[in-house]
Amino acid sequence: MSDFLRRFGAWCVAFVEELGRITLFAARILRAVVTPPPRLRPFLDEIYNLGVLSLVIICVCGGAVGMVLALQGYDTLVRFGAEESLGAVIGLSLIRELGPVLTALLTTGRAGSATAAEIGAMVRTEQLDGLRMMSIDPMHLVVTPKALAMIAVMPLLSALFIVSGLAGGYAVGVGLKGVDAGAYWSSLEANVVFRDDIVGSFLKAGVFGVIVGLVSTYRGFTCTPTATGVSRATTSTVVVSSVAVLIADYFITALWGS
Repeated sequence: MSDFLRRFGAWCVAFVEELGRITLFAARILRAVVTPPPRLRPFLDEIYNLGVLSLVIICVCGGAVGMVLALQGYDTLVRFGAEESLGAVIGLSLIRELGPVLTALLTTGRAGSATAAEIGAMVRTEQLDGLRMMSIDPMHLVVTPKALAMIAVMPLLSALFIVSGLAGGYAVGVGLKGVDAGAYWSSLEANVVFRDDIVGSFLKAGVFGVIVGLVSTYRGFTCTPTATGVSRATTSTVVVSSVAVLIADYFITALWGS
């Protein structure tokens, strides 16, 4: 029992220390944001790398999720004679939960892991040390544009996921199941509330962007400068970001809906 308590205490201390290091890392990013000169070109490049290159997987997955929701939702609603509410069911599911959460998970797997691997490779090949020798802060040139770009693209990708899901649900619900097109859109319009649903969805996506951007850059920046270290940083980025997104989703839903 004492051995278990000792290990548990050591884990708690290590966890708190890690949180402190991540907080200091976030403070360094905030300081770099307000430090001139503005790194507009690297920021735009990261918008392309993290956002534009993720469009295909976001659209395909969003459409597939919408089609599955239409199939499952129609089979359930038809039992109660409420199949005309299919649009509201699909829309609320995508806007409130599935859109921002699945977008964050997909972006973590594609863009977050790539960010951690890229920064980790720069650590391993001593490129960041070379920048320091030239009096260039790697936090300012490398880390901050990537973190800010992740925060910027996450709400946009989430909105695109939701639109693709609504289109996929419309194709299956109206085209395959025979739901009236007007009823599909009118039920969606009547049940979606801007403040509770739309604003809450963008808030979640923004918070998830902060989480993924911070974790991916931190793991890459602090990784061990070996091939194994880069691999572990990439894996831990996906795991930690995914768990943190799901936990944050619960708290945002509980606080925003209360």
